[in-house]
Amino acid sequence: MATVWAQNSYCKRRKVGALLVKDRMIISDGYNGTPSGFENICEDENGITKPYVLHAEANAITKVAKSGNSSRGATLYVTAAPCLECAKLIIQAGIVRVVYRDEYRLTDGVDLLRKAGVQVEKVD
Repeated sequence: MATVWAQNSYCKRRKVGALLVKDRMIISDGYNGTPSGFENICEDENGITKPYVLHAEANAITKVAKSGNSSRGATLYVTAAPCLECAKLIIQAGIVRVVYRDEYRLTDGVDLLRKAGVQVEKVD
């Protein structure tokens, strides 16, 4: 389902989707893109991702926080391994498990999650 959700992204370089699941129910979702109220264009004229584009994980975490629900104890399903910045958000949000499909070019996010005791699984 995270793969399907990724197709909502307006980003051209890479489409990433994320779902937060708790007690076998989806409590939040997200995909990479610009903040609310911004144009839905992720890359500049040179094809470089704009610095204010949010990652799918960050969108899912902030969406659940805005709703007043808790992500403590949840599992995050995401199409790409979390980066370092998203890993910090995942830890602070109390997410206990991350399942991802595609490797990220850096492993520091996954390394930090494991160091924090978050269960991390890669699936094909």
